[in-house]
Amino acid sequence: MKDQGRSKRKRTGGRLKPFRNKKRYQLGREPSETTVGEPRFRIIDSRGNDTKTRALSTNVAQVADGGEVAEAEIENVVENPSNINYVRRNIITKGAVIETSAGRARVTSRPGQTGQVNAVLLDE
Repeated sequence: MKDQGRSKRKRTGGRLKPFRNKKRYQLGREPSETTVGEPRFRIIDSRGNDTKTRALSTNVAQVADGGEVAEAEIENVVENPSNINYVRRNIITKGAVIETSAGRARVTSRPGQTGQVNAVLLDE
């Protein structure tokens, strides 16, 4: 995880005085919270003359089944260990279990960072 600055507290629990403002490399952003729907993407600048593609919403996943990789339609989110409310809101994150046209699959990529959904088919 990226460092977003020094902690406000000491190891003992006491408070630390801020000694400077945050630098640009300590910047933190709002999560993209990729939803199931019509594909929408946003390109953002990242460190070192690089870019990231944020998937704001998508309905396509690359599903791997053994050695075969096929494109499948995402229907909905079945389970999401990172947040139970994400299932209700159909938000896709890494580790989420999604229902696809190929069957149930677990997401292995980070759609908010890479702009695509890669998943592995689960054995039913």
